[in-house]
Amino acid sequence: MNENRPLKSHEWVMNDLKRQIEEGSLAPGDRLASVVELAERYGVGRSTIREALSALKAMGMLDIRQGGGTFVKSAQPETAPPHPGMLHPEAWADRALTLRHILEVRRVLETGCAALAAANRTWDDLGKLSAILDEMEARMDDEAFNEQADVRFHEQIAAATRNPLLMQLMESMSLRLHDSMRDTRALWFYAERSTAQRLLEEHRAIYEAIAEGDAAEAKSRMELHIAKVEQVLNEKGAGT
Repeated sequence: MNENRPLKSHEWVMNDLKRQIEEGSLAPGDRLASVVELAERYGVGRSTIREALSALKAMGMLDIRQGGGTFVKSAQPETAPPHPGMLHPEAWADRALTLRHILEVRRVLETGCAALAAANRTWDDLGKLSAILDEMEARMDDEAFNEQADVRFHEQIAAATRNPLLMQLMESMSLRLHDSMRDTRALWFYAERSTAQRLLEEHRAIYEAIAEGDAAEAKSRMELHIAKVEQVLNEKGAGT
C-alpha cells in the first residue's frame, strides 16, 4: 500500500475537474457525467462528488441544473467573487453590519429555541424537521429552494419549543431571516468555500441533538452553527 497516495477528498476531485476545465479537456457548454458515473470514476462516494461540484459552482465554473445535468461555464474562476462583498463593496458593508446584528439576535433566540425544542419536541415535530432535511438533500443543487428550506427548518425548531411567544418572535423575523440566510449561505460557499453538503450536515447535527432530547448539545450545536458565520465576518473585518 502506498502511504503517499493522496486521499480522494472532495477537494482532490474538485482540483482535478478544475484542471480539466482550465486545460480545455472540459470546454464551456460540455455536460459532465452524472454524479453516479463520476463517483465510480474517482472511486469516491456520491456526497464527495456533490461537494466538489458545489464548490466549482460557487467558483462560477459549473452550471448545475436541477434535473438537467451539470455543464461547464468557464475556465476563469477568478471572475467569480470570493465573497458577496466583491459584488457591491459599499452595499455589502451595510449588509454585513445588519447580518452581524441579526446573528447576535439569532444566537440569543435560536440557541434557546434549540435547547427548549430538545426538551419539548413531539414525534410530529421530528417528522417535520426530518422531512425538511430530506427535501434539502434531494434538491441540494437548487439554492433558491434551500434558502427557503433553511428558514423553514429554523422556524420549525421554534415551533417544537411548544412556546407560542417564541414562535411569534421567529415569525416576526421571517423576512430578515430570509435575507440573512441568503448572506449566510453566500459566506459559507464563497468565504469559507464550504458546500451544500456540509451545511446539510450542520443542520442534521442540530436535528439529531433535538431528536435525542439533549438540550445542552442542541444548544451547543446551534451556537457553533451561528458562530461559524460570525467567524467569517470577523476574519473579513466586516460589519465592525
